[in-house]
Amino acid sequence: MKRILLSIALVVTAGNLVAAEANKAVSLKELLEQVKVEGTLNSALNKKRERDFNAANNRQAELLADAKKQLAFEEERSKRLVKQFGENEKTLETLNDDLRIKSGNIGLMNGVVRSVANDASARFVNSLISAQFPGRSKLMDGMAQSKRLPELPDLRLLWSTMLNEIIEQGKTVSFDTDIISAAGTHVNKNVTRVGAFDLLSDNAFLLYENGEIQELQKQPESQFVSLVEPFTSQSSGYHDIALDRSKGVLLSLLIRKQTLEQYYHQGGVVGYVITGLFILALIITILRVFGLTIMGSKIHSQMKSSAPGNNPLGRIMKVYLDNKDVDVENLELKLDEAILKETPRIEKWITTIKVVAALSPLLGLLGTVTGMIATFQSITLFGTSDPKMMAGGISTALVTTVLGLVSAIPLIFLHSVVSGQSKGLVHILEEQSAGLIAQHAEKEG
Repeated sequence: MKRILLSIALVVTAGNLVAAEANKAVSLKELLEQVKVEGTLNSALNKKRERDFNAANNRQAELLADAKKQLAFEEERSKRLVKQFGENEKTLETLNDDLRIKSGNIGLMNGVVRSVANDASARFVNSLISAQFPGRSKLMDGMAQSKRLPELPDLRLLWSTMLNEIIEQGKTVSFDTDIISAAGTHVNKNVTRVGAFDLLSDNAFLLYENGEIQELQKQPESQFVSLVEPFTSQSSGYHDIALDRSKGVLLSLLIRKQTLEQYYHQGGVVGYVITGLFILALIITILRVFGLTIMGSKIHSQMKSSAPGNNPLGRIMKVYLDNKDVDVENLELKLDEAILKETPRIEKWITTIKVVAALSPLLGLLGTVTGMIATFQSITLFGTSDPKMMAGGISTALVTTVLGLVSAIPLIFLHSVVSGQSKGLVHILEEQSAGLIAQHAEKEG
C-alpha cells in the first residue's frame, strides 16, 4: 500500500514540474521579443536625438553670427546717438541763450506779476469786499503760482481785480448772502458792507474770517451797536457809523474785552469778602445817618421846649429837673453821667465803619499777595513763554487792590460825615448841659 501511494506522489510531482517548465518557456520567449522591440525603438530615438543635436549645433552658430551682427549694429547706433545728443545739447544751449536775449524784460515782468498777484491774494483773503466777491484770492493764487508767462488776458484780469478792490472800498452796498449765525447755523440774510471796514446786518456787526461771514457771539458796546440800525435803514445821505479801520482786527479784539462784572469776579474770594464788608459798612452808614438825622431833629425840637421828651437832650433835662435841689458840683456830675450814657447811643457802629475802611486796603493787599503767588507758581510750572498763563494771578492781584481802594475811599469819607454828625450832637448835649449848670448856679447865687 505504501508503495502505491509513493508511486502516485511521484507521478503528480513529475506532472507539476513538466507544467512549470512549459510556462517558463513561454514567458522567456515573450521577454525576448519585448527586448528586441525596445532595442529597435531606443535605436530610433537615439538617432533622432543625434539629428536634433546636430541641427541645433548648426543653429547655434547661425544665432551667434546674428547676435554679433546685432551687437555691431547697436554699437554703431549708440555712437551715432551720443554724437547726436551732444549736438542737441549745444543746440539747446544756443536756443536758451537766444531766448534770454530775445525775452529781455519779459522775465522781469513775469516776476513782478507773480509778486503782485501774491500780495493781492494775501490782501483779498480777509478783505471784507471778498464777502461780496468770493473766489478772488484763489484766482490770484493761481496766477502767482503759474509757471507760464502771463498773457494779456491775465494782466487785464489782475489790473481789473485790483482796480475793483480800490473802487469798492469807497462804496456802501447791500447784498444777500449766507452767514453763520451765533447758533452755528447757515442763514441767508441781507448784509450791508461799509467799504472795506464794516459788515452789518440786523442791528449787529458781522465778522469776515476764513472766507465766511460770521455773526459775533458778543456785540461791542451799545454806543457802537446803536448806530447800526439807523445807518442800514437809510439809502442815501450821510449818517454816523463806527468804522473799524483795521478791517476786522479791532472788532475781534473789542468783543474779547471783559466787562466790569468779569473783572470783578477775577478778584476771587478776597474780592467777595471786601465787597461784603463794604456793603455791610454802607448799610451801617445809611442807618446811622438816618438815625442821627432824626435824633438831631428831635434834639433841636427839644431845645425849643421846656418839657423833657424821649430824646437825648430830653433825658438830660429830666436829670436836671430831678436834681434841681442839689448843689452845682453834684448837678454837674449828674449831667456828665447822663451825657456819658447818651454818647454810646449816638456813636454806635461808627467805629465799625472806620474799621472796615481801614481793613479794606489790607484785604486788597492780601489779594495782591495771593495773586502774585499764583503768578509765580504759573511761571514755575509753565515758564514765561505764554503770558496768558500768568494773566489769572495778575488779574486777581490788581482787581483785589482796586476793590480795596474803592471800598476804603468812600468809607473814609462817610465815616468822617457820620463821625462829625455824632460829634455835633454830643457837642449840643454838652453845650445844653453847661447852660443848665450855669442857670442853676445863677439861681443858687
